[in-house]
Amino acid sequence: MAEEGGSSKNNGGLTSVDSVDSFRWVFQDADDSDSEIDIDNDVQQEDLPLRNGVESEEEDNVEYRLIRTGPRVDSLDVETLEVSGAQRIDLEDITFSKSIKLAFQTLGVVFGDVGTSPLYTFSVMFKKAPIEGNEDIIGALSLVIYTLILIPLIKYALVVLLANDDGEGGTFALYSLICRHAKVSLLPNQLASDTRISSFKLKVPSAELERSLKIKERLEASLGLKKLLLMLVLAGTSMVIADGVVTPAMSVMSAVRGLKLGVPMVEEDHVVMISVAYLIVLFSVQRIGTSKIGLAIGPALFLWFCSLGGIGIYNLVKHDSSVLKAFNPVHIYYYFKKDSAKALYSLGGCLLCATGSEAMFADLCYFSVGAIQLIFAFLVLPCLLLGYLGQAAYLMNNNGHAHQPFFSSIPNGIFWPMYLIANIAALIASRTMTTATFSCVKQSIALGCFPRLKIIHTSRKFMGQIYIPVMNWFLLASALLLICFIANTEEIGNAYGIAEVGVMMMTTILVILVMLLIWQTNIILVLLFSTVFLGLEVIFFSSVLRGIRDGSWLILVFAMVAYFIMYIWNYGSKLKYETEVKKKMSMDVMRQLGSNLGTVRAPGIGLLYNELAKGVPTIFGQFLATLPAIHSMIVFVCIKNVPVPFVPPSERFLFRRVCPRSYHIFRCIARYGYKDVHRENHQLFEQLLIESLEKFIRREAKERSLESDGDDDTDSEDESSRVLRDLNGTVYSLGAPLLSKYKNKATTKRPVISEASTSHEPPKDSTNPGQDTILENELTLLHIAKESGVVYLLGHVSIRARKDSWFTKKLAINYFYAFLRKNCRRGIATLSVPHTRLLEVAITYMV
Repeated sequence: MAEEGGSSKNNGGLTSVDSVDSFRWVFQDADDSDSEIDIDNDVQQEDLPLRNGVESEEEDNVEYRLIRTGPRVDSLDVETLEVSGAQRIDLEDITFSKSIKLAFQTLGVVFGDVGTSPLYTFSVMFKKAPIEGNEDIIGALSLVIYTLILIPLIKYALVVLLANDDGEGGTFALYSLICRHAKVSLLPNQLASDTRISSFKLKVPSAELERSLKIKERLEASLGLKKLLLMLVLAGTSMVIADGVVTPAMSVMSAVRGLKLGVPMVEEDHVVMISVAYLIVLFSVQRIGTSKIGLAIGPALFLWFCSLGGIGIYNLVKHDSSVLKAFNPVHIYYYFKKDSAKALYSLGGCLLCATGSEAMFADLCYFSVGAIQLIFAFLVLPCLLLGYLGQAAYLMNNNGHAHQPFFSSIPNGIFWPMYLIANIAALIASRTMTTATFSCVKQSIALGCFPRLKIIHTSRKFMGQIYIPVMNWFLLASALLLICFIANTEEIGNAYGIAEVGVMMMTTILVILVMLLIWQTNIILVLLFSTVFLGLEVIFFSSVLRGIRDGSWLILVFAMVAYFIMYIWNYGSKLKYETEVKKKMSMDVMRQLGSNLGTVRAPGIGLLYNELAKGVPTIFGQFLATLPAIHSMIVFVCIKNVPVPFVPPSERFLFRRVCPRSYHIFRCIARYGYKDVHRENHQLFEQLLIESLEKFIRREAKERSLESDGDDDTDSEDESSRVLRDLNGTVYSLGAPLLSKYKNKATTKRPVISEASTSHEPPKDSTNPGQDTILENELTLLHIAKESGVVYLLGHVSIRARKDSWFTKKLAINYFYAFLRKNCRRGIATLSVPHTRLLEVAITYMV
């Protein structure tokens, strides 16, 4: 079921608090039209359909249709307590001084990359297509002007920024947005309760809904389309990482190269060495944090934009103001008509004026859409246009200085101050794309497409400001390799163009899908957007590919390495999860073992960490077969990332009871969005989890008609699951006399194990003293177990390819995936659990 809004406790149930009236739009089983809930009627809880409050695997396979109905009365989602953590930036209630501070941070974090493009755009363009007359200057300037207007302004500022996922940007934010509206994720761990998170917002029916639903059905039915979509997302993210490599190299080298004009004795080797020193310093201070660095460098970048605009006006007045006619797009036609091959080749350099456009979208998590749009439209874009107009005016009278038009056009009296400001701006630009890379990598980690890495949150006030040490040093090493290997700004510029246009194309395709599936935009507007921007980017891509033999192929190597890592990790994780689902323990075995689970139940709480969101993991059987005793209370803990940016703290935990009450086994799904901060230490996590569990038990006793996840945990499995094998292959029989309550079952209907009761008898009145006694006994057991201590049961599940598998599968699973898994960060590492409280068992599956 999908619905909008959050939920709140009301009269023992959960009712919608965000809807305007008492109705909502939901998806209903097309074959079941009489089982909806109307809260205005006196419907008894025991008469509700089983799927209300139960997430069964069959729920994912039925056909749905949209109907209007009353608010959901859902007792299964017992969400408790608030998890302490950083808060997001509140952009609604801020003072004027905070607005100024935020504006400077926006300049320093978001616009550094696009702001430094005048350092190298004309240099690369006229290196590819040398100037043969003033018409070439006007034509090239016109190309730059309309590239700036079309790509950064219209496409990104006015369209792409609106495709954010609750304030989050980047290729994986788009993918998450699509996954939330269609089941296109290849990892089969989606739950129906995920759609009941308040931030899991879906649109209500509209005039374009029929087309949208057809696209949704086509995507969900086609495995090939799901894989293609994932490949596009991975390709876009790999290009962002490659962009994070080439941006520091290009920006810093272009700024340092201006030293050759001021000091003629400086050689190219000196430029390379100074650039290397700059980059080492830059990446070393990266860990300081976005807010601190952004506030420090924001005024510096503001000074850069003002200086850029001022020098542009000076050159327009002094040299040739006739360049203003470049605003007439007919000069683009004249430019291509004169020499179409040369003009097409120069497009690779022209694209550099739009570098940093993707950073505006990827860095959206730090600031609001409106702030970025206003600052770009009224400060950044005018200063950039003035800067390019000034350089063109200078070139009209000085064709011989086309190699470095920016530094050549600076008046002699302010050359050195501008050189210093340009170098500072270049360092800022380098950091802009690095920050965007961190953001995209964190999103991909949360969605299971990148190995887990250590993530440091650099701000206690604002969520999303992060630093990833491994990626930081990888980008530094790659940028240094690029500078030392190529050492030519023109060739690096071509590599820059490849990375930039690659991620632009992926973003355009994903935004087109968002328009069709989510926005339900008019098809004419979608076709217009696709034709203009996708067609333009294909032309740019064909231009940059012509220079790939000049050394810029190296950037494709970086992108392919990143893509390979993400694809292998996703592929291995998918195989591992699917195997765990197939091998999960049968509930028949649990019933045969009885409430003591065939062993001794010692006081204490055992938290068994596993990635399964449904069923009893096989690793639990491994613990039963290996350990001489098991804890009196067992909680299967699944830390699950859902395709939303943030999960409200009050909706963090989802509890269920596994097996009858006497077993004292629960499942806790701790849900996190891909931008949520995991800051709890193990003491806080234990406290919150145990308090939540106690609240769940009390709530369960109060609402006796709660259904459990019987459909999920009672699936029949092979008889082979009734025995356990240890690591040496020894077979342990789990056979045990049936419990008395299972011996004499004579009903023809399968019983449902209630979460609130171990009996299959109709629930009694809540005032029954027997029920209160059962509740008190279980709470007493919980308190005794809490005092005895909490132990973390970790199951290390590894996979290996079968002997009869293809060689490529063996190579991918047995070597590459195994290497990544061995060297990645463990999921429980964020809790800092002492080793004395860890109990680990390993198991290997053949896939």
